[in-house]
Amino acid sequence: MNVKPLSDRVLILPNPAEEKTAGGLIIPDTAKEKPLAGKVIAVGPGTSEIKMEVKVGDQVLYGKYAGQEINVDGTDYLIMKQQDILAII
Repeated sequence: MNVKPLSDRVLILPNPAEEKTAGGLIIPDTAKEKPLAGKVIAVGPGTSEIKMEVKVGDQVLYGKYAGQEINVDGTDYLIMKQQDILAII
């Protein structure tokens, strides 16, 4: 992958949406909720004011409308500022 985030931005691969409920019902594509967690794929260098706290490989939680969706080589990613990440899990 040759996407390198700039400044305090982070590239995230979202976790796949749930296909079934806990009771075993299959969820149709139109009713699936976007996942709010994912894996950090690439991290920018940070800025003089902002130290990067996440690193490649971290599992993170982010807000529902955080980031910008991008498609690289047929895979959907999110790119967002580090401040949009809520927690490392």
